Amino acid sequence: MSVQRFTPEGLLQPTPYHHVAVGTGSRHVHVSGQVSRLADGTPVAVGDLAGQVAQALRNTARGLAGAGATLDDVLRLTFYVTQWEPEKIGALMAGLESVAEEIGLTLPIPPSSLIGVDYLFEPDVLVEVEATAIVD
Repeated sequence: MSVQRFTPEGLLQPTPYHHVAVGTGSRHVHVSGQVSRLADGTPVAVGDLAGQVAQALRNTARGLAGAGATLDDVLRLTFYVTQWEPEKIGALMAGLESVAEEIGLTLPIPPSSLIGVDYLFEPDVLVEVEATAIVD
């Protein structure tokens, strides 16, 4: 495996993510921000953060697969969430956990950032997910 994830002693624990990932592969894979849309553009889970997180992660997994990668190869995930408030963490984690087994996402997840934004490219889009992976 080209990615090793861990949390060094002295960093905040427990967390739902690893703090560090080390990649030793030679091919970098960057998946652009994925949202809660089907391939034909149909919105999924309008108004439902958990549902949108799940669909955005499904789309991220599809993007990775298209490049010959899996979520095991991911060095970093970035979540952009509209109108972020700490109270939304439960819905975000529920969406993530609901799809983790389906898409092969192990917990804790790769090193991640959650960035609150005012809005994304369409008013119904509540979350966007980017992934960076490395493969041999």
